[in-house]
Amino acid sequence: MAKLVGIVAALGALAVIGVAVAASTTTYSYRATLTPKNEVPAPNAPAKAAGVFTATVTDKKGKASIRWTLTFRRLSGKAVAAHIHKGASGVAGPVVVPLCGPCRNGQNARTAIDHDLAEALEKGGYYVNVHTAKNAGGEIRGQLKLLHG
Repeated sequence: MAKLVGIVAALGALAVIGVAVAASTTTYSYRATLTPKNEVPAPNAPAKAAGVFTATVTDKKGKASIRWTLTFRRLSGKAVAAHIHKGASGVAGPVVVPLCGPCRNGQNARTAIDHDLAEALEKGGYYVNVHTAKNAGGEIRGQLKLLHG
């Protein structure tokens, strides 16, 4: 009987450890709809240029990463780069995560990011844009929106 109690106690301790490990991992999903009308300053871009950026940020024990996918269409030329920037809607801001350069439609990757940035993304105030040679400052842009976490 004492052996059974010991086994039950050990299993209970393992369950608590498992819950603690699971609790130390957070995952958040984001989406941005990219259009020329969102870009600052306004680009000289085709009216039907558009794109979608989706991402999942995973933060596990202070080590974070972002897995993302970028699609776009009807740009004025090849996508020479794409980034995540810090900036509210209507405000241009600094690059915080370089995504690709050059970029191809449907591109996806996983990139390590800082734990503090992973937490900051949850609060909003970040956007994604795609740059072309004709619109070096950005041709299409969309604010990151938290879907769930």
